[in-house]
Amino acid sequence: MYGSELHTFHIPVMGLGFTIDTPVKVGRFGISSVISIIEDELIEQMRKFHCGLAGEEFVEISVDMEDYRAKRFTEYLNLVNRIVNKQTEELRGLEFTEGSEIVKYFELLPDDCSVRKYYNEMVAEEDLQKKVLMQTELRKKIKPGAIDVNVMAKLDKTNYAKSGEALPVEFSDALSALRGFANSDLNSSVVFSAGYNPRLYAYVENFNDFFPDEAGILKKKIILKVSDYRSAHIQGKLFAKKGLWVSEFRIESGLNCGGHAFATDGLLLGPILEDFKTKKEEMRDELFMLCNSALIAKGRPVFDSRPELKVTVQGGIGTANENKFLLDYYEVNATGWGSPFLLVPEATNVDDVTLQELAHAKKEDYYISHASPLGVLFNNFRKSSSEIQRKKRVDKGRPGSPCYKKFLSLNTEFTSLPICTASREYENLKIKQLKEKNLPAEVYEKEYQVIIEKDCLCEGLGAPALIKNGLRLDHNLSAVTICPGPNLAYFSNTFSLKQMVDHIYGRINILNSLKRPNMFVNELSLYVDYLKNEVRDNIHLASENKNKLMNTFKNNLLSGIDYYKNLIPKLKSETEEYIAQLKKDLESFESIIAAI
Repeated sequence: MYGSELHTFHIPVMGLGFTIDTPVKVGRFGISSVISIIEDELIEQMRKFHCGLAGEEFVEISVDMEDYRAKRFTEYLNLVNRIVNKQTEELRGLEFTEGSEIVKYFELLPDDCSVRKYYNEMVAEEDLQKKVLMQTELRKKIKPGAIDVNVMAKLDKTNYAKSGEALPVEFSDALSALRGFANSDLNSSVVFSAGYNPRLYAYVENFNDFFPDEAGILKKKIILKVSDYRSAHIQGKLFAKKGLWVSEFRIESGLNCGGHAFATDGLLLGPILEDFKTKKEEMRDELFMLCNSALIAKGRPVFDSRPELKVTVQGGIGTANENKFLLDYYEVNATGWGSPFLLVPEATNVDDVTLQELAHAKKEDYYISHASPLGVLFNNFRKSSSEIQRKKRVDKGRPGSPCYKKFLSLNTEFTSLPICTASREYENLKIKQLKEKNLPAEVYEKEYQVIIEKDCLCEGLGAPALIKNGLRLDHNLSAVTICPGPNLAYFSNTFSLKQMVDHIYGRINILNSLKRPNMFVNELSLYVDYLKNEVRDNIHLASENKNKLMNTFKNNLLSGIDYYKNLIPKLKSETEEYIAQLKKDLESFESIIAAI
């Protein structure tokens, strides 16, 4: 169980603004979600907005204040925490009448949950006195979902004073974000994603809340988003040797996910999950010994027994059967459902125009792009206003974006101070350099497209939260970037929170009529396309090392297919037709890979 220990799914972080206040929307129903704490200007605007709704005084934290970024994060998280706690307390006091939020709380729970079963017994109870006593017991079981935060480890640029002097390292983007969370009132987790950052990981040691108290309780916990077991094991040990416990490994599909896509070397989700299933307890023992040894050396309280080590999985889950199989067979603690919740206005911030485009989108509207200035693959949506704006700028001979926020200003190829590869400044410099190479037209065009495909994410990923809530748009930039996973192609229309949760738990089916393969096959298909593109784009690099990497990739895919073939008998909830199609899909991809 996860968060409130009742629901078995969470809503992962999405973009900068899509889930920025999701806890305020769904937390009182026991649903856990994740807030991005990167964009402090957006956070400050949302704090002002929610202070107004909550009837609280808003005191601005200006950019002239010392450590303003961290303070903005702390105050916003404290506000969200107060709001969710107040909402939960009010919900506990409601009557069990049809349509009330307290009824909604219990009716959203999974059917096999003990609390849901007790609620059903209360509803059926005819003895009024006993019914009232049961309702009192149910009120005690109401708990809000976790208010977790996400820090992208790679987004850690150095910041500068107005004088132009570099600020001390603790004022970098990622460290400021972590400090903002650490100083908050929250009793929740920070999710570290997008790679390893030594200075960020070392900085965690500065905050007591990440260490166990005398009772062995952690007020603040660490979640690592990982792509495979090896990465989890290595990073887990890095923290354990500092006396820091990783409370959860959040496994995400390399390509079948929203946002940035970090492709593995052909390692598929099923075999990765099998690794965790078979090795988790062994790793837990090892980390426990390392962690307690470090705590003793630091003179800190130790854990009396092995702390809980959760494993969760997200990326491309689409049906209740898939969800249940992940929970039952792989014994994960919870699943993450991201992109489908973009179609749930009750849960996320998507402006009306983009929401309607998503609701009526076709499969080909979702694609993996090179739009991210980070140089990492990025899931994109062809009909987004930001993609339309990017093309218009190119057509006008003005490629690139004005760069105001500079969170992704990490490139020093042409300048002493880092700039963003999606900025107009960088793209003009890069195009000028490209022209000087006197390349053949075909080669020039290919490299030119790579340059101009980069787009501004700082503005576009935050704009929907501002547009939806009628707030001032930063720098009057209204183009929206949205980055759903390809799995969203199988969901059409908009949905209520209850409809989406009922779908997850198998009470209804809201998938569209598009034929949808198994989630593992969908991921396999993405990896095959990725491999073919790698071979096509790098055919001129036929070095021994490149061939070795490609062969490793192919062999991992083929090994994954063999694994799935052996897994088929375990899929007992699926129909014969479904199984037959799964076998056919695996054999087809096996032939395609062998021929590459």
